[in-house]
Amino acid sequence: MPKLDPTQAAIQFVNKNFPDCQGALLAGSVVRGQATETSDLDIVVFDDMLPSSYRESLKEFDWPIEVFAHNSTSYKDFFKSDVERARPSMPRMVSEGIIIKDEGVIGPIKTEAKELLEQGPAPWSEKTIELKRYFLTDALDDFIGCKNRAEGIFIANTLAEGVSEFVLRTNRQWQGSSKWVIRSLKDYDEDFADKFVEAFDEFYRYGEKDKVVVLVDEVLKPFGGRLFEGFSLGR
Repeated sequence: MPKLDPTQAAIQFVNKNFPDCQGALLAGSVVRGQATETSDLDIVVFDDMLPSSYRESLKEFDWPIEVFAHNSTSYKDFFKSDVERARPSMPRMVSEGIIIKDEGVIGPIKTEAKELLEQGPAPWSEKTIELKRYFLTDALDDFIGCKNRAEGIFIANTLAEGVSEFVLRTNRQWQGSSKWVIRSLKDYDEDFADKFVEAFDEFYRYGEKDKVVVLVDEVLKPFGGRLFEGFSLGR
C-alpha cells in the first residue's frame, strides 16, 4: 500500500498530535519539489499551550517527520538566531510552507519571515572581511603546498566552506550548510555556482588544484587579494 500524500500525512499528523494548535505548516523538500526517497516531512506547529519551543524527530503514517513546535512568541528567538548566523532555516520554512491549519496566526508570521528573507543578512564589517581573507589565504597556502592526498581533501573542504561563505556574505546573501551551500550559491549566481562545483570536483576526482586556486584568488581579488603580511589579531 503506497504511503499517504505528504500534505494528507501532515494534516493527519497535526490533527492527531496537535489538535488544539492555532496553526501548522508543511515545509521542506516536499514543498519545494526537491524530495528524494529519503526525504522527511518538516512540520512547523504554532501552539500557545506549549511553554517553549522544541524539535522532535519521529515516524508516523509511513513518513519520517521532523516537528518544529513553537508558541506564538518563542519562534521569534529562532528567527533572530537564524538571521544573526545568516542561515535562515526557520524563516525559510515558514515563508515556503504550505498552510495545513490556520486560526488566523499564520499570515502575520509568514509576512515576518518573508520580510526577514528579503532584507538579507547584515553586511560584514571591514574587520570581518580582513579576518576571513586571512583565513582563506592560510587555507589556500596549505592547499597549494600539501603533498598528502588525505590531508588535501580536508583542506579542500575548509576552502569550499570558506569560499562559499565569503562570496555570499560579502554580497549580503544568505548562506547555508550541507546541501544548502550549493543551493545558496545557485540562488545568488548560478554561473559562479557551476564554476565552484567544477573546480572542487576536479580536485576531488583527479587531484587537480589549479581551478580551486584560481577560484579562490578571483573571489579575494576585489577585496585586496590574499592577506598574510601585516595581518594582526588581538594586538
